[in-house]
Amino acid sequence: MYALILSAVLAFVISIVATPLFIKLFHRIGWGQFIRDDGPQSHHTKRGTPTMGGIVFIMATVLGYTIGKLVTWTPPSLSAILLLGLMVGLAAVGFIDDYMKISNQRSLGLGGWAKVAGQVIVGGTFAVLSITLRDEQGRTVSSLAISGVRDIPWLDLAQLGIVVGGILYVAWVLLMIVSTSNAVNVTDGLDGLAAGASILGFGGFVFIGFWQFNQSCLQLGGGGAIHEDLYRCYDVSSPLDIAIVAACIVGALIGFLWYNTSPAKIFMGDLGSLSLGGALAGMAVLTHTELLLILIAGLPLIETGSVIIQRAYFKITKGKRIFLMTPIHHSFELKGWEEVTIVVRFWIIAGICVAAACGIFYFEWVTAANG
Repeated sequence: MYALILSAVLAFVISIVATPLFIKLFHRIGWGQFIRDDGPQSHHTKRGTPTMGGIVFIMATVLGYTIGKLVTWTPPSLSAILLLGLMVGLAAVGFIDDYMKISNQRSLGLGGWAKVAGQVIVGGTFAVLSITLRDEQGRTVSSLAISGVRDIPWLDLAQLGIVVGGILYVAWVLLMIVSTSNAVNVTDGLDGLAAGASILGFGGFVFIGFWQFNQSCLQLGGGGAIHEDLYRCYDVSSPLDIAIVAACIVGALIGFLWYNTSPAKIFMGDLGSLSLGGALAGMAVLTHTELLLILIAGLPLIETGSVIIQRAYFKITKGKRIFLMTPIHHSFELKGWEEVTIVVRFWIIAGICVAAACGIFYFEWVTAANG
């Protein structure tokens, strides 16, 4: 618990102190945001606002976790290393995309398929390592079973054989990572929207990881033995470290949101949004709560769903639209809603989704314990 609080506070302090320094630096080197011409006209006033601010909260997260571990004299876990590696890897993909926008002086960077290819390389590496590398107890940090609140026995892909099951599971993890990272990227269209929604999502994983730590099979069994009792303990590798990484991201994002809220002085860029979405998916994989991700990342998935529905309806009806503009937050802008109003109301939706996910997680434990 001490390491969790310390690391989160460190990440917050680093982020809130470093962000204004990076704002000045990005102004000096000309790393400013470009605005799409077909977007709401009110957004053109944001042109030139420093972007790639994701560098700040990713740096704060890594430093907060690392310093916290050094101070508490505890070694980093495999789960945490994989999560941080996933974040940094997807940030690299986003950096290339953002840098191309700045270099080419336009609002489009990497092509769609090129961006997906980068996500697949990074996500595929994470997925393969998660089912092959083993922790200090000799367990892989993820399993071949698709999970809801925990692994679902009848969706255990290992039943199809290690090779076939492994390939299918890697494909499943890739679907989660690519979908969620792009969903958060789509959500990042209003000042503070993606940052605030992500704080709530990662806050959910702080609760889930810490609860799994308290109800860990190793913790309850003692002596390194896995103990199954009436509480249905969790066989998750290093859940406390997953909670610590999530807490570091929350702390770092709160510090960043201080400057990212309307009117934003800095944007996170694709570098930040892709890394956040990937980290959400990675935590769902490592905590064995993969299907809960649908709720934890509920707002980004709603935003992405609006884009998919709009495009499908446009093609089917040959030119008609359901929404004034997508992602759906732009539709409310064109209806005359204030940007701050949209952001706060969307945060409320995100909070309801995360609360529902945590409620389902806890309800499953209660019913299992009493059953």
